[in-house]
Amino acid sequence: MPRTTDRFLDISRDPHSGELLARGGDIEAHSILQRAGFVAVVRLHESYHRAPVRLTEDEESRLATDAVGRLRAVGYYVDCDERFDTEARPAAYPTLGASVSHLAERLREATDTAEAADVLTELTAPHDGILAGFEETLGALAGFFDGLGDASDPYTAGRLRYLADAYVRVIRSDLAHTRGRLADRHAPHPGRRACTEQVPDPPRALPAPAPPPVGATRLRR
Repeated sequence: MPRTTDRFLDISRDPHSGELLARGGDIEAHSILQRAGFVAVVRLHESYHRAPVRLTEDEESRLATDAVGRLRAVGYYVDCDERFDTEARPAAYPTLGASVSHLAERLREATDTAEAADVLTELTAPHDGILAGFEETLGALAGFFDGLGDASDPYTAGRLRYLADAYVRVIRSDLAHTRGRLADRHAPHPGRRACTEQVPDPPRALPAPAPPPVGATRLRR
């Protein structure tokens, strides 16, 4: 694997603040860090990841060790404090997001409007489409904040419901309209063509002629 800069990360304690920080990597590495439990910090001139607040030192060590193993398992080069070094390589499984992004590949391969409409149906189906599920998830998260107890939690819950109503629902409605237009169009994509031709079988070598029967040839004098 080529050693490009975005394949390198450093996971260590900051010598000044004592915080457990992870620096470097690309967006795939950032996803792995967040699934391991790190929190993204995005600033004007830099971005990095940190451990959540109020963890014990042992909890932070387990967090960092898990992240090192996950990153190395998929080919990242990770420099880390000795305490976080590990030979463990946890198995990686497809994520829900990867399953959804497969729809993009289907759209790139679509050869007519019907195929594109089928993909949009997965996004916009009113009962079990992806956006309907996303809207329901935001509502469930808002309900979680409703009873969490901090003074700011009701505001967060209201903000989540606003996002579901003002944005997700509008996007779903707009894409549903687009899906209907595609379904009515019945047109091939002019720049794409379905591959329907069969690959011909390779030519077969003709069998060598059988030798003449014994006695069929005359001897020359």
